[in-house]
This record gives sequence, C-alpha cells and structure tokens, in this order.
Amino acid sequence: HALLVAERCAQHGHNVEQIVIQDEKLSYEGLGGLYGVGRAAEHPPALVVLSYLPPKSSRDQASTVWVGKGIVYDTGGLSLKSPTAMPGMKGDMGGAAAILAAFEAAVCGGWAQSPLHCVLCLAENAVGPRATRPDDIHILFSGKSVEINNTDAEGRLVLSDGMAYAVKYFNPAVIIDMATLTGAQGVATGVRHAAIYCNDDLLESAFIRAGKVTGDLVHPLPYCPEFFRSEFASKVADMKNSVKNRSNATSSCAGQFLGNHISEYLEQGGKWCHVDIAFPAEDGERATGYGVALLLQMLKEWHF
Repeated sequence: HALLVAERCAQHGHNVEQIVIQDEKLSYEGLGGLYGVGRAAEHPPALVVLSYLPPKSSRDQASTVWVGKGIVYDTGGLSLKSPTAMPGMKGDMGGAAAILAAFEAAVCGGWAQSPLHCVLCLAENAVGPRATRPDDIHILFSGKSVEINNTDAEGRLVLSDGMAYAVKYFNPAVIIDMATLTGAQGVATGVRHAAIYCNDDLLESAFIRAGKVTGDLVHPLPYCPEFFRSEFASKVADMKNSVKNRSNATSSCAGQFLGNHISEYLEQGGKWCHVDIAFPAEDGERATGYGVALLLQMLKEWHF
C-alpha cells in the first residue's frame, strides 16, 4: 500500500523517494526491535520510508518526520493475548495507516514548506519457533539493549527503531509518532481523546488546537521522564520493555520508553510528540481513520 501511495503521488507530479528494509536486512542494519517482533511471522517485517522533498527544499534541510506503528496483527507473541483480547488486533496498524494516508493527502495537496518523511514500522507479532521469548535481549537501532519481559509490549520496540532511524538520517525538526500503543490510554484519556506525551509546551498546545479544529481530539499525559525511566530498570540490559509498576501512569511510561531511544536528540532541543490512539482509532468493530486530519492540521499549526 505504501508503494502504491508513492505511485499515486507520482501521477500527480510529486516525486516520492522510497526505502524498504526487510527481513534479515533489518537485523543487518541494526533494527533489532522491529526484526525481533516480526521474525516469527510468515510475512517478514519491514521498515518502509516515503520521503517528499518539495521543489524549493534541500535534502539537508530540517524536516518533519511522522513515524507509525504498523503491527498488522498482534497475537501478543509468546505473552499470548486472551481469546477475548485478540479479536480486533488487525487494527493494531492504525498509527501507520493514519500517517500513510496523511502523507498522501499532504503531498498531493501541495505541501511545499520542508521535507516530509513517513516512516512505517511494519510487522506481525506472531507465535512460532522463531518468536521472541521473554528473557531475550534485543539491541535496538539506538544502540541500547532491551530485556524482553513482555512480548505483548511490542509496539514500543518497532517504534523506537523507526524513531532512532529518523534521527540518524532525516535531520528532524519535529518527530511525531502515532500508535495504538496502550490499553491504558482509554483509562487515561477516554475513547474519543488520544493521549499525547510531548516534550515541548508549544508543540503540545498546537496539538490541542489541531484536535479541536479537526475533531481528532487529544489530551496531554504527564511528561516527567525522571519519574518514569526507573520503571524499565534491568540488571542485564539498558532497560526492560515493560514496566515494573502497572499503576504508575503506564501510558506515559510507554511514551517514555520511546523517548529513551532518542535521548540525545531530545537533549539537544529536538521536538517530539507521541500520540497514543489505541481507543479513538476504532469504534466498535470498525476503524475510524483517526489521526489523518490531525496530522494535516498540525502541518498548519506547527512551523519551524
């Protein structure tokens, strides 16, 4: 679908560059989180990047990067979901779907301000002989090691690789990641408001405005890295992938796990917003398309 989007953009006269890193090449390139999550599936995992450079922009110019969680089906892996929790997990790619649709709309709609990158982290979290096990340790693209204590906390692993890849290659002025990441999001902000974990007050305010304009509503989570990093403490790796205390703002903690893998970028003043859309992305048994209008409006709200 991503490559079809690139073709449709080309039909409208907009050249979109494409990168596809798939299967064993993910491991070779150091994308250990994405590879580890998807390696047991029949269809191999992939990092797919679509990049649009408007005519008056340059390759080294600061860019906007959208990163999407694209778990095309989530069994939970060896930390298997229950029979009632698994149905509907075909929708665990809602974040990637939203940014892909927004990317096409932005490019074909005449976006001309700065480079725009769409990073899709695609995998199926399947069960099989090659599945990641609890106690395994993966080295992510950030170079940090992660002890797996819950294979059903997989979205943060694929997103962390995508975000770290974006930092290395795309000179981001702002990174926005979008994901159906945590069940706790619905407890924190409800079924209509996405939860945002954001390191910049102005960026956070822009998201709130964009949500009110579009109807893709958002509400901020506590952003306190110093309170959440310790939840991932490990004796054998840089961190675990799931929290110790499930009563301590787990949606914020999940966001902070992502932040751990772009820490240098953030320390140097980089802007980032994590958008957890677990509940707004669906209504009953159907997807809502949440996030497309929000991202497009953010292109108008946030200037750098």
